[in-house]
Amino acid sequence: MVSFLKALVYGAGGVAVVGMVALVAFQERLVYVPVVPGLARAYPFTPARLRLDYEDVFLRASDGVRLHAWFIKHSPPKPGPTILFFQENAGNIAHRLEFVRIMMQRLQCNVFMLSYRGYGESDGHPSQHGIIMDAQAALNHLTQRKDIDTSRIVVFGRSLGGAVGAVIVKNNPDKVSSLLLENTFTSILDMAGIMFPFLRWFIGCSGSKGPKILNCIVRSPWRTIDIIGKIKRPILFLSGLQDELVPPSHMQMLYSKTVENNWDCRFVEFPNGMHMDTWFSGGDRYWRTIQLFLDQYVPEIKEGNLNCQVDDDKDNAFEVYTCMFRHIGPLQSG
Repeated sequence: MVSFLKALVYGAGGVAVVGMVALVAFQERLVYVPVVPGLARAYPFTPARLRLDYEDVFLRASDGVRLHAWFIKHSPPKPGPTILFFQENAGNIAHRLEFVRIMMQRLQCNVFMLSYRGYGESDGHPSQHGIIMDAQAALNHLTQRKDIDTSRIVVFGRSLGGAVGAVIVKNNPDKVSSLLLENTFTSILDMAGIMFPFLRWFIGCSGSKGPKILNCIVRSPWRTIDIIGKIKRPILFLSGLQDELVPPSHMQMLYSKTVENNWDCRFVEFPNGMHMDTWFSGGDRYWRTIQLFLDQYVPEIKEGNLNCQVDDDKDNAFEVYTCMFRHIGPLQSG
């Protein structure tokens, strides 16, 4: 019996040591996947393939790393918002072009797609600190453009991109009008415990038990749960309930943390939504949800036109409320 207990203790210790070594040596490879196995790092096609009017943009992050992005313009030009899109961790921006094409069609917007460092045609190697600098460079570029309404910049992030977007909006409340989050995790620490259950006692963030001795060695913790409650801009949470990668409970926890200090947020669930296809499975309801949110919080002000028309087949109270926001702008929280 004593020998068995010793073996159990040694085994647990060995698991911790192996887990620590793996996290230290390979954690960036686990978190960031610029190249999907079997596919090339290069873009398989450009927005031109989908007949989208676009501009290649090359930026420098504050540490000098050269970055690539696409600014995709609505054609014909529309006075709509400009969406700064932050992608998930796997693959490159070209793999999201069909989603962006439909987004532009449904929301009448421009889209800026950033390749994180180490992704696509961007130089460098991905890291949390580096990607935050990349995202800041992208936002700074947008705020200096003369061909968009810089008061209507919206950040959209899915999964890892949601973690990136939360940091950027928190750091730049005066440059961003609102934030859209889809299927985003509470932290990489929590995701590590989900992906590697044998490490759950040693790593975690949101309500996890145990000594969490591995937390201190994670170089890209992406603690969205600690950031989200500090954001004062409107937030729309889009949660796919069939998400096979990030538990939907993570989105619920992020929302609960947000509403403690920010009333300008909404949480919408899509029963059939998986991690990558919530926009597809959600259909018209998905896009209408975003459009109503943008109408309320990122309105187009038309001077001299204060007449509001209310359709009989819609909720009259909500339509009047939305129409009011189109003319006076969103209420400021806090």
